[in-house]
Amino acid sequence: MTETPEGIGLSLQPAGLVSRTMAFLLDLLIRLGIDLLILMVLGMLGGAGIGFALIGMFGIEWLYPIVFELGRSGATPGKRALGLRVVMDTGLPVTPAASFTRNLLRVADFLPLAYAFGILCLLLNRECKRLGDLAAGTLVVYDKPLILHDAPPPAHSLAPSRALNLREQAAIRSWAGRAKRLTPARFEELAKLAGSVLPPVQPDEAPRSPAQRLLGVAQWLMGHR
Repeated sequence: MTETPEGIGLSLQPAGLVSRTMAFLLDLLIRLGIDLLILMVLGMLGGAGIGFALIGMFGIEWLYPIVFELGRSGATPGKRALGLRVVMDTGLPVTPAASFTRNLLRVADFLPLAYAFGILCLLLNRECKRLGDLAAGTLVVYDKPLILHDAPPPAHSLAPSRALNLREQAAIRSWAGRAKRLTPARFEELAKLAGSVLPPVQPDEAPRSPAQRLLGVAQWLMGHR
């Protein structure tokens, strides 16, 4: 799971064997079409043309996925057609080093035949990672992540009474994002548990419940100051 700067929790849903296989087959057809076009054009130049064509086909085989994964969509045309993309384990865009690593290890995934190691690894790994993904720290996920927490309700920003560690900040922002999913009583009850982070009520401060004041802290943590 990852979280946006607005405190909205997102869950990355790994793509399974079927969708990844369909995306691979689509990309394979595209690559074969490009290879055929290269052969037809350069083949007319004789032996030298065939040599250049082989070099071009080699480049297409290895650079095709890397170029597309490092693009804005983070996916080859086949993956994009299936609604997939490649990201880092953190949910961030894939880096050049990770893309090179995961694609170079396709050789190991192919062994001993027809991507047997890669398929076996996908089936045994709960995040559906092949060997290249494990080495590169990448994931193939569905392009639209699941939203676990909504945007928190609006509230007047309020600085906490003390510095909060990362776990406390995450807990408050997660609580604020669940406002629509909890009953008002439960929402207020949970807010009272975090009373120690609320600053003393100022004489000129408008009356607010603990939940409203803690929502203000959540807004402050998200940079609304």
